[in-house]
Amino acid sequence: MTGHGDQGRQLPLALRYPPDQRLGTFVDAPPGLIAQLRSLAVGSGEALYLHGADGTGKTHLALAVCAEAETAGRNAAYLPLQAAAGRLRAALDALDGHDLIALDGLEAIAGRREDEIALFEFHNRARAAGMAIVYTAQRAPDALQLGLPDLRSRLAQCTRITLTALDDDGRRTVLRDRAQRRGLLFDDAALDWLLRRVGRNVAALAGLLDTLDQASLAAKRRLTVPFLRQTLGPEP
Repeated sequence: MTGHGDQGRQLPLALRYPPDQRLGTFVDAPPGLIAQLRSLAVGSGEALYLHGADGTGKTHLALAVCAEAETAGRNAAYLPLQAAAGRLRAALDALDGHDLIALDGLEAIAGRREDEIALFEFHNRARAAGMAIVYTAQRAPDALQLGLPDLRSRLAQCTRITLTALDDDGRRTVLRDRAQRRGLLFDDAALDWLLRRVGRNVAALAGLLDTLDQASLAAKRRLTVPFLRQTLGPEP
C-alpha cells in the first residue's frame, strides 16, 4: 500500500506514484473520465467504479488519481487488493480519515466472506464521511463472484465506467510518449519491433523501457532492432 503512514508521506511523489502513471499521460480515456477523476482528486466525494480487462489502464488511473489528490494537498492512498486479500479489514481500518482511496482489483477479494464484509462496512463509513473512492475491477459488480448481496448492491450504486483496450495507434502513442520522457528515441522499425514484443500488455512497457534506458547508456548505443534483440532477447 502506498501513500499511507508517515514513512509513505515522506517519500517523493514520483516514488509513491510512477511518473508515467498520471492523469495527463493516460491515452484514449473515455469522454469526460479524466475531468471526473480530477474533480474527485480535489474534493468531490464520489464513488467511482472502473472496470475492464487486463491492460485497459485500471491501475494507471488508480495510481494517477492518488497522485493528483496528493498534489492538491489531500491525503490519498492506493491499495492493491491482491496484496490485502485475507486481511482486508486491518488494511481498510488503517485508511479511515483519508480524503481519497483507490482500491485496485476487486476480483481478488470476491468470494472471501470476511473481506467482503469488511469492504461493505468500509464503503458505508467512507461514504458517510464524504471520502472519495475509486474501485477497479475486471468486471462490472453483477459479474463479480461476490457472495455478499449488500456489497454487490453498494458497488452497483457507484458511477461506473468501462475501460477498453488500446488499439495499435494508442499503444504506439503510449510507447513513444513514455520513451520520450526517458530521453529514448526509437526509429520506426525499433518501435514496431517493441510493440510486437509487448503485444497488448501495455503495463509491461515501463519495465522494458527502464531496462533499455540502462542498457543504452551502458553500451552507448542507439535503440535499433539489433540492439533490442541483443538486450531483450528474440521476440517470443
